[in-house]
Amino acid sequence: MLATLHQNQNISPIDHPSIKASHILVVIPKQEKLPKKHRIPGEESLHRSLLRRDMKLTDLCETPVCANLQNGELCVWVMLDTIQPAFNQQTVMRKAMKLLLQENPDEIHIVILGTTQQKRNFAECALHVAWVNGAALPVRKNKPVRKALTKINLYGYKDNENFKLQRALAEGNLLARGLTALPANELTPQTYRQQIKKLADGEGWKYQEYDFNKLKEMGAGAFVAVAQGSDTEDAAIVHLQHHHNRGEQHKKIALVGKGICFDTGGHNLKPARYMQGMHEDMNGSAIALGILLAATRAEVPINIDCWLAIAQNHISPRAYKQGDVITALNGTSIEIVHTDAEGRMVLADTLTLASKQKPDLIIDFATLTGSMKTALGSRYSGIFSNRNELSHKAVTAGNICGERVCVFPMDKDYEESLESNIADIKQCELDGEFDHILAACFLQKFVTDTPWLHMDLSASNHKGGLGAVDSEITGFGVSWGIELLKNLYN
Repeated sequence: MLATLHQNQNISPIDHPSIKASHILVVIPKQEKLPKKHRIPGEESLHRSLLRRDMKLTDLCETPVCANLQNGELCVWVMLDTIQPAFNQQTVMRKAMKLLLQENPDEIHIVILGTTQQKRNFAECALHVAWVNGAALPVRKNKPVRKALTKINLYGYKDNENFKLQRALAEGNLLARGLTALPANELTPQTYRQQIKKLADGEGWKYQEYDFNKLKEMGAGAFVAVAQGSDTEDAAIVHLQHHHNRGEQHKKIALVGKGICFDTGGHNLKPARYMQGMHEDMNGSAIALGILLAATRAEVPINIDCWLAIAQNHISPRAYKQGDVITALNGTSIEIVHTDAEGRMVLADTLTLASKQKPDLIIDFATLTGSMKTALGSRYSGIFSNRNELSHKAVTAGNICGERVCVFPMDKDYEESLESNIADIKQCELDGEFDHILAACFLQKFVTDTPWLHMDLSASNHKGGLGAVDSEITGFGVSWGIELLKNLYN
């Protein structure tokens, strides 16, 4: 649950002793000198702190400063440069908020200064960062080191809609991060489906399942090949539908997510260092769910179909093997080259199901390839598309929301590497130097000619946090997805 928000357009907590403010954040627009007409909370302490650190005022744009005030309050000052990209502004805001949240306060007080437009932008940024970092992710310690923030007090700006979009974005991000953080013995395909069903009932989404036996009967051989290796046949493709009452009928978006609850690599077993963290291999499905939740609660006027490919990739006598040839739902025969390339297999049949509904756009999310992380690191995620204009929109959305993406090529001649002597297509190559590109070329075979974006989530986990988010699990993709949807319906 997110902290409750209380807004006050004029009052500063420093000027009113009746307000018990133990943790204060002051957000200032970039300027060489503090304005004389505005009294900055803790101004004298700020000057002394800067002097002691040999810092200029504008250094607050990169390095927030904190100090204890006269009555023991912890005050943090940060400066935002609106010329800087959203990612930079979110990063410095995260650093500032961390100085407060590391003391585990029950509530914080945020003071916003600047012009009306600056105040609006600063308030949106500060609240988003406070909400996504103020909630506690699932842990199983007897004595958790973090407790959730319960109240945020905002001074200097008031929003009549109570920052509905920022709240929805935080709720979507936290859903995605919370699910991804759950250990694999808790989030199995079966329990995951149960959680999704409960969420669907609460949000009014239509819920449909294609279980293992149904998919086998339908001929979804690519999905079944991966799912058959599990001890229990609890894998399924889950289909959620959200219809907005103002959504135009021709604006229907399909979100597709890879939901591998644990990935051993199958018969091509991962070594221990690469199997660590593989409970997070369902992150793509969690991001799709997070976008759906945020779009629902922000009332984005678009109809959304959400398709989640939920399974595990285990080793067993029934598990698929190198050299197998299987037939996907769309009739394509696939030569299996490496069992650890299971994500593209479960997505293949899921994309086929999604494309049959004839959406205006398909977006799929997956922690798909190690080669994407090799190519980009974990600060960006990679994007592929079968439409150049969608690639441009994807990059623009990333720049606006602070979740940065890089477009990769997918030219026809790359497909030569997927030519098979015994099947219609090879699943991958054994050497994975540019596997992120080959994976995208493979997936494109299953979207027909539907406009399509594929996000390879190399930024799903980043040590030390990324942008607005302070945890290693970033929830990357939720803000980007909502920004892209906003652009589409506008």
